[in-house]
Amino acid sequence: MNSYVNTAVGALLGTVFVLMTVSIASDSLFKSEEPEKEGFAIVAEEASAADAGGAAPAAAVPIAQLLAKADAKAGETVFKKCQACHDGTKGGPNKVGPNLFGVVDRPIGSHEGFAYSAAMKDFSKGASEKWTYEHLNEFLAAPKKYIAGTAMGFAGLQKEADRANVILYLRSLADSPVALPDPNAPASATQ
Repeated sequence: MNSYVNTAVGALLGTVFVLMTVSIASDSLFKSEEPEKEGFAIVAEEASAADAGGAAPAAAVPIAQLLAKADAKAGETVFKKCQACHDGTKGGPNKVGPNLFGVVDRPIGSHEGFAYSAAMKDFSKGASEKWTYEHLNEFLAAPKKYIAGTAMGFAGLQKEADRANVILYLRSLADSPVALPDPNAPASATQ
């Protein structure tokens, strides 16, 4: 072999030796332990085959009673979570989700210019179903449980008060808000 090849091979072997030595030394100096508990776990429930019936269990407190105590200003604050995907202004654009101006009592899956999922179209029964207060309450509690297969990736609002506040705020996003249900009426009459 000539001296240039010997020099190149020696340089390569020397570099590999230095890199391996540094790697072994840094592993022993900067050893990190696995955490005992995850820092932040994201929990998103998926609909199972048993939930494919399309309806979630009824809420503990009827929505009419929750709306009687709700606060639209507090709902506006909670609605900020929704603004990443939805717009609430009149004539506003569709985003990842449809515009929500006038959503209360609007036929489900009917906002012009938005491509709804097949599950939402099936649930809407050809636009004969409307977003009643009860539907909104159940859907916002667990969207994927209430309408299995929906494209809405939001885990839901677990607190009844938050849902009622948001629904009352959504009600205010209309030219003429829909009348509130009677809190003293039977639960079936609020739909």
